[in-house]
Amino acid sequence: MPHRPRKDFIVPLLTVIADALAIEGAFLFSYWVRFHSPVNSFIPVTLGIPSLEAYIAGSLIVIPTWILLFHSRRMYATRRNVFFSDEFFAIVRLVFFGMLIVMSATFFYREFSYSRAVFAILAISSVMFISLARSAVLKFEKRWYAHGNDVKYVVIVGTNGTARRVYDSITQNPALGYRVVGFFSINGLDQMETAGSDFLGRISHVPEYVRRHDVDIVLVSLTYKDHPQLYELVRDSEGLNAEIMMVPDMLELMTSRVRIKELYGIPFINIKGVPMTTWNLIVKRGFDLVVSGISIVLASPLVGILAALIKLDSTGPVFYSQERVGLDGRPFRLLKFRTMKVDAETGIGPVWAEKNDPRKTRIGGFLRRFSLDELPQLWNVLTGDMSIVGPRPERPHFVDQFKKEIPKYLDRHRVKTGMTGWAQVNGLRGNAPIEERTKFDVYYVENWSLVFDLKIILKTARAVIFGKDAY
Repeated sequence: MPHRPRKDFIVPLLTVIADALAIEGAFLFSYWVRFHSPVNSFIPVTLGIPSLEAYIAGSLIVIPTWILLFHSRRMYATRRNVFFSDEFFAIVRLVFFGMLIVMSATFFYREFSYSRAVFAILAISSVMFISLARSAVLKFEKRWYAHGNDVKYVVIVGTNGTARRVYDSITQNPALGYRVVGFFSINGLDQMETAGSDFLGRISHVPEYVRRHDVDIVLVSLTYKDHPQLYELVRDSEGLNAEIMMVPDMLELMTSRVRIKELYGIPFINIKGVPMTTWNLIVKRGFDLVVSGISIVLASPLVGILAALIKLDSTGPVFYSQERVGLDGRPFRLLKFRTMKVDAETGIGPVWAEKNDPRKTRIGGFLRRFSLDELPQLWNVLTGDMSIVGPRPERPHFVDQFKKEIPKYLDRHRVKTGMTGWAQVNGLRGNAPIEERTKFDVYYVENWSLVFDLKIILKTARAVIFGKDAY
């Protein structure tokens, strides 16, 4: 591979320019709304219209301040590969903090009195303008990389299932801006658990290959038994200008939340802690009550229509109740719209639904495709058996099976199960591997926040509309 010039400055530069123009636009828009829009007829201007130049001058101070604030939160890093929902919540937080800085500065600046109404409008319009600008940049970034611009070349170290998933993720998403050159094995095998990638040698050959070729990133997928070879790889790669990143194995996943905690000067390693404080539990429960209550009221006409269609489509009850395992392993009765024939499991016992499952009713396939069969679970949320967001509840039969096979599987039950979850919005629905689902569920349990829940809810809408793995 010939040497390629780096262009990683293009997307960050465009993002900085877009943010600056968006903030300036928000200032001008807020000024116009307060002093020249029809709003004046409801809230009249009593002290005269201030000069636009004063607000433009103020924006020229605010823009670099906010850009530095965004930079401090790595909002201009290259190849962030984020979704709009990730950007949106970060923007809301930073704009709120930025507004505190602006209002504090105007308090000490006495030569000109800025309108508090303008700042109130600015707080909302800034989020809107910056979000739109960054959405446009994100679309440009994906097209830029998808067309082969500024591509980073990657080699994969490992031949296991995780290495295959890394390979598939990169090759199936060219908009990420990465290209897989080939793979290195640990044990000399010249085949990865996937097709289409070139075998480049053993792990010991990686440093020399990187030295001779223009490789940007080395992605390592090893088990804990292979860690000595990882140490040798890092040692032998000294002086090479390439990133080395490792996919955490199951052992590292189990210690992903290790913290040091002191008790009277004695350090303890906190390997496992309580996922939610009492206050967090109160906040999450309050959020569930509000969202489920409002959703039940708004969805009631749709629920009535779907109930009638189910009744007309096949004989049997409209709703289906099934035992699932929830918080702390306690069973509860989960409600769903019936999507299968009444005798669907007669003679076969508990089994997962499959694509083109013959047991589904005609209306059942439609309900499952768009997750409408789960609307009755809003009642489970309202009564406290479930949450809006959390690991998906499973049947006792499968829980008994998985807890023996999957490390940390039971940690999913340290929080309430949910109607949607982090695994589902990342494409792990249907018959996705339970090991992968568990990794995402445990990550959610250990990293919960209300903002995280909101992000998952926004991503759920996209997954429901465009996803193809719900059946």
